[in-house]
Amino acid sequence: MAVLRAIARPMLASIFAIQGLDTLRNPERVVPTAEPVVKPLSEKVPVLPDSVEQAVRLNGAVQLAGGTLLAIGWVPRLAALAIAGTLVPTTLAGHRFWEADEPQTRKQQKIQFLKNLSMLGGLLIAAADTGGRPSLAWRSKHAVRDVRRQSAVAARAARTGARAGRARGRVAR
Repeated sequence: MAVLRAIARPMLASIFAIQGLDTLRNPERVVPTAEPVVKPLSEKVPVLPDSVEQAVRLNGAVQLAGGTLLAIGWVPRLAALAIAGTLVPTTLAGHRFWEADEPQTRKQQKIQFLKNLSMLGGLLIAAADTGGRPSLAWRSKHAVRDVRRQSAVAARAARTGARAGRARGRVAR
């Protein structure tokens, strides 16, 4: 499975790293398409930039950084989650097939929408992949269980030691 991860992660990440760099360098080509999604989103989420161009550049930067990190295997779960977060508004802005008038355009946009939806599924799987190691939730639950078990053993040993000490004290008198 490790070999599969080593091959699959860069394959999944490649489109995001390449497109992220292109969007970061040339945001003007997607600004008109992104505007219907960015404007309402920036009104609801105060940390997002008001400028559509800045939001597009930020999206590209996150995709570039996330794609690069996912490809090289550094914090791959966080990187996949960050890319997934950028893919939703990108898809909603860029592939609004339901608004297309021409049947051929509608069909092409629907294909692109479904392709992005498929990539989102792959990113969510990558975000949940623990690499064969137990998740943090599992490890913390078992750590708590181990501490409780060790505490119970220590308490039992202390009680046994105290009983033995009392018994020795009685024999010595």
